[in-house]
Amino acid sequence: MLVLALAAAAALTAPAIPAAATSGPHAGPGPHAGPRTGPRTGPAALVDLTRAALSSSRYLREPAATAAGYVPDRYCVADPAGAGAVGYPHFNHAYDDSLDPAKPAALLYEDDASGRRKLVALEWVVMDRDGKVETDDDRPSLFGQPFKGPIPGRFKGQKVHYALHVWLWKPNPAGLFATFNPDLRCRPGTTRP
Repeated sequence: MLVLALAAAAALTAPAIPAAATSGPHAGPGPHAGPRTGPRTGPAALVDLTRAALSSSRYLREPAATAAGYVPDRYCVADPAGAGAVGYPHFNHAYDDSLDPAKPAALLYEDDASGRRKLVALEWVVMDRDGKVETDDDRPSLFGQPFKGPIPGRFKGQKVHYALHVWLWKPNPAGLFATFNPDLRCRPGTTRP
């Protein structure tokens, strides 16, 4: 069922990008002369999206993620505009700048009915090369999707960056690649003061 959902989502959301734009010296993380793109787009992106989902499935429950080096944020992150949330991010900064579908920089969790947390989405984070929110000539893409940004740092020490969210375990009415999920709510008292 997950594979069918991913196939439908990828077919609807993955724009066609010439193969030359997704290979060569600009295809991976690190310093580049132009925009950074993920390994594949179009129908081939489905393979990468499915691989990301299957490899991340081992983190469905929070203890497996923390054991693998993902550090939980103690706060739930709500949309400042009030249209939902991303939940509780768990960052593994070893994967900052990763464009590997199986190595997201963050795993996003929500509280379930029993008070435990369950995996709902993945997030890739790539630092902006020049640190300026006014320029975006180094915008990366993955799964045929351009990252959102540049985004100013949201907490102390975070640099200007780009981000891509993929809602694989919780349907998002705003879209598979939307930043916030309107159906996810932070419980009172769980957001950053």
